[in-house]
Amino acid sequence: MSILVIAEHDNASIKAGTLNTLAAAQAIGGDIDLLVVGSGCGAAAEAGAKIAGVSKVRVADAAHYADGGAENVAALVVANAGGYTHILAAASTFGKNVMPRVAAQLDVAQISEIVTVVSADTFRRPIYAGNAIATVQSADPVKIITVRTTGFDPVAETGGSASVEALDAAADTGLTKLVNRELTKSERPELGAAGIIVSGGRGLGNGENYHSLLEPLADKLNAALGASRAAVDAGYVPNDYQVGQTGKIVAPQLYVAIGISGAIQHLAGMKDSKVIVAINKDEEAPIFQVADYGLVADLFDAVPALTAALG
Repeated sequence: MSILVIAEHDNASIKAGTLNTLAAAQAIGGDIDLLVVGSGCGAAAEAGAKIAGVSKVRVADAAHYADGGAENVAALVVANAGGYTHILAAASTFGKNVMPRVAAQLDVAQISEIVTVVSADTFRRPIYAGNAIATVQSADPVKIITVRTTGFDPVAETGGSASVEALDAAADTGLTKLVNRELTKSERPELGAAGIIVSGGRGLGNGENYHSLLEPLADKLNAALGASRAAVDAGYVPNDYQVGQTGKIVAPQLYVAIGISGAIQHLAGMKDSKVIVAINKDEEAPIFQVADYGLVADLFDAVPALTAALG
């Protein structure tokens, strides 16, 4: 078997989700090629060659790949799909944008957000907001798969010595053009890869309370900040803070849920966290059903006290 993993990168380094995706590829078994698509992405390709378990890095470096547009990336993947039995990408915004296009053009079904590899043609994936696990078997000649990164431990970033091969760029489809990109800049860890997350919900009341209460606590813990959909919809924070079924799926070592009731959509995005701490004044809140430690208290008293106790 031959497997192609599509790398996510910033032209300088490989993003963490790709390491989890490579772990899923290793569970399938076979030779693993890593595809790096970008513009001026040589450093990312060299970083990919050092990752444990990668047999070969294939690099497509061209100006029309600079913005990572899904149409151009998908066209390149389809053009080079021959010979591969499996094509994988992380179930991130990037992967969810590219892989359905690849599957449609190859006329095969996509297998989305796998969390377990049973065999080379059989996988498990969550359905119904994670309340059930479906076992999916595919007879397609090439399996197009997105990987829920929280389901697999990342492979080592070092220890590999893969060869690097230049790949001819596919023609520019010209279907889309990036007009502008607004990025949220933060000194804190990236939400999807953070080891500790402090997350707030509608119980905080407004955006000012969110920032004044949660930011000092996150600073003490060196944590990323997250939020429930209710907090995002209420305008407390931007939507890239959102954790849940329609936001980011996370599994940090520690998840602190403050003023979050625990709607099923939110639980689907964080219930695989190693340790969950919940603070909520409603003792019947569903969040307490998944919490390892729960404090029934007014968050406006408890959070400042917790922050002060951390020194």
